[in-house]
Formats: sequence, structure tokens, C-alpha cells
Amino acid sequence: MKKNMTPRKFLFIIIACSTFGGLLFGYDTGVINGALPYMSEESQLNLTPFLEGLVTSSLLFGAAIGAIVGGRVSDGFGRKKTIIFLAVLFFIATLGVSFAPSVTIMIIFRFLLGLAVGGASVTVPTYLAEMAPSESRGRMVTQNELMIVTGQLLAFTINAVLGNMSEGNDGIWRLMLLIAAVPAVVLFFGMLPLPESPRWLMKNEKKDQALGVLDKIREKSKVRGEYNQIDATVILEEKMDKATYKDLTVPWVRHILFLGIGIAIVQQITGVNSIMYYGTVILRDAGFSTNAALTANISNGVISVLATFVGIWLLGKVGRKPMLLVGQAGTLTALLLIGISSLVLEGTAALPYVVISLTVMFLGFQQGAISPVTWLMLAEIFPLRLRGLGMGLSVFVLWMVNFGVSFVFPILLAGIGLSSTFFIFAALGVLAIAFVAKFLPETKGKTLEEIESYFKKRENQKENIKTKAL
Repeated sequence: MKKNMTPRKFLFIIIACSTFGGLLFGYDTGVINGALPYMSEESQLNLTPFLEGLVTSSLLFGAAIGAIVGGRVSDGFGRKKTIIFLAVLFFIATLGVSFAPSVTIMIIFRFLLGLAVGGASVTVPTYLAEMAPSESRGRMVTQNELMIVTGQLLAFTINAVLGNMSEGNDGIWRLMLLIAAVPAVVLFFGMLPLPESPRWLMKNEKKDQALGVLDKIREKSKVRGEYNQIDATVILEEKMDKATYKDLTVPWVRHILFLGIGIAIVQQITGVNSIMYYGTVILRDAGFSTNAALTANISNGVISVLATFVGIWLLGKVGRKPMLLVGQAGTLTALLLIGISSLVLEGTAALPYVVISLTVMFLGFQQGAISPVTWLMLAEIFPLRLRGLGMGLSVFVLWMVNFGVSFVFPILLAGIGLSSTFFIFAALGVLAIAFVAKFLPETKGKTLEEIESYFKKRENQKENIKTKAL
């Protein structure tokens, strides 16, 4: 890196390189959408609805494990080294799924790919949150969300192009999966020259290195102030024991974990990933041919990217809580309309066009409000000493709910139909709105250290009230 590079340019390079982890996250979760119809053919892996759910969700089960392990690994070895290791795992697992000769091998390598996806889902936002200035943290962290949906759009587009060019070649799914090896290589080489997080360096008694990193990513007038603030937080936390699961018994930490897990569940019970993973299957079920469904599904990817741009802009204008509530109300409306339309218009030529329009509406609210706020808040609510552990546990739950929804969805679709399946998601959406309205605090405009202080003070106030009551 050039020594005279401005902090703004350096931060741009950090975002551009590290968020290839998000691109891989998006591509590897989205590519199954178009690959599954070909993979399921008798001449290929001959998948039943149960096996479709297992192949799809095996990545998500691996992601759940990867999230909880990845958080601990990044705490121990550093954010940068962890991301580099994940790039290698992405590459190896991509080769495995692309050349899998059987369902068993496919499931094993999809699980390993999931470990990389889960690890990236925790480590990349944490790295970005710790590198970002407080005033632009929301914008920086949600760049990763933008790359996730860009990866999904890329997967949907490549699926449609390859599917329409395959001319009856059912083995085309292997090429769809193999393309993910390219961004894995870019992530590996892109991360090598980047610095480690200054907060992680300070926590691991590498203060000179941390100061050097801050000098590169902050304006000169702000370096010493932020260094002192991080140093004070680290000194305070050094008086405590190393973060363990016993820390979760501390009331204010337990409250943060409750919020983290709740936010994770709220994002997933909308059923968003039933659309992102099974969009082609849903559209075929509604009446499109496979090739038409692959092409129409691109619109889901396009709206996801456009909505994420809007979400990034909104994060700088409005609070996290209002965004989540509006997003939940929008997705709930779309889910109800999909369920009603599939009942009223069943068997008509209009149904597939109505369904694709409503999934676009759904994803507009999901990717423009719910998802950006979810990943940002998970990256910012946990205190430094517990960030890896806390975010790892929360994202573990996120992926386990994702796993459950994705495994059950094709079985529900085959068993009770499109309308009843989406009515179930709508009912869960009502519960999600109630949780956000009652429990979620506002973190906009606060530094990571101020957020930590807020939760501690909140718990102290509760204890004082209890003491006075006694």
C-alpha cells in the first residue's frame, strides 16, 4: 500500500477487498436457487423434496457452526488471518461441491462451504465495524450486505445465462457452482496486504501496531483521541477474566445476547431465504417453465441490490428501530398477498407474474430495511471483549433458524402448498414486529464504547429500582 494514501482511499480498499467474503456468502447461498432443478434430475443426483431440503440446508447447518467457531477464532488469531483462512476454505469446498459424484459427497462439501459462509458472516462485519469511524460505521458495515446481495444477483444471472444456454445439459449445475472459486482467490490475495483491526491489536497488547493502523485509516486530528478511547476500554476490560460462556450470566451481557438472538431470529422468520434459495422452484410451482423461472428470478436479485443501496442511504438518515418496523410491516403485507393470490389465482396464467411481483416487493422491504439493520446491529451491540463470542452465538442462532426454514420449505411446499406455507411466514412476521417494538433499543449515532456504556447503565438503573422497591 502507498504510504501517502489518504485514510478515505485506504478505507475504500479495505471495504473492497474484505467484502469479497460477503460476495462469496451471497453467491454460494444464491447459486443453489438455479442449480437445484438440474441437480435434482434423475440423470444427476436424483433429489427428492427431502434431499433437496437436505442439500440446501446442509450449507446452512455448516454456517451455524462456522459462525460460532469463527467468532472465537477471530478473537484468538485476528480478524484478518481468519478471513484469509476462510478464503482458502471457500476455494477447497467450492471444488468439492462442483465435482461431487454423489449426494453424500455433495452434502459433506456443502457443509464445509457453510463453515466458510458462517465464519465470513461473523468476521467480515466485525472487521469492518472495528475499522470504521463511528460516523460512517453504518455505511461501511452495510457495504458487506450490499456485496452479499450482489453475490446473489450474480448467482441468479449466471444461473439464467448458463441454464438457457445449456440446451438440455443437466450437468450445467456443476459449472454454476464452480464459478465461486474466482472470488475466493480474489479474497485471499486481496486480504494479504491489509492491516489487522486496531481494536484487536490493542486488545492483544500490540499498541504500536494499532497506532500505526489508526494513522492510516483516520484523519491526523482524530488518531490520538480514538487511540485513547480504545486503550481506556481495553484497560477496563483487562481487569476482567477472558470472555467465556460464564460471562453470559452477567445480567447486562445476557440482555445484549437476548437482543442479538432476537434480531437474528427476526431476520430469518420472514422466510426471506425460502425465496433466495428456492425462488426458481417457487416460480415453477406458480406456473413458469424452468428457463422462464431462472430468467424471472433475476428480478429478485436486482431488487435486492437496489434495495440495499436504499437501505445504506437510509441508515444515515433514520434510526435502526424505525427501519426494522417498516421493513417487517412491508414483508408481512407481501407474504399475506402471496398466500391470498396463490389461493384466488390458482391455475391461472396470471399467477406466476403476480407471485414474482410480490416477491420483488417482499425483497424490497427485506433487503432495504431488515437485513442491513440486522447485520449492523449484530456488529455493534456487543462489547469488545465479548464481540466474537456474542456475535458468534447470535449468528449461530440466525443460521440455525435459516437451516430449519430452508430444510422444511420444500417439504411444506410439496405437502400443504404455496399459500399455506406463506401464511405461516406471515404469522411469524407478526411476532417479529412485536419483538422489535417492545425490546429493541436505538444505537444510531453512538460509538461502540458508548453503546456498551448504555447497556451497563441500563442494568444499573434496573438494579437501583429493585433495591428501592425492597
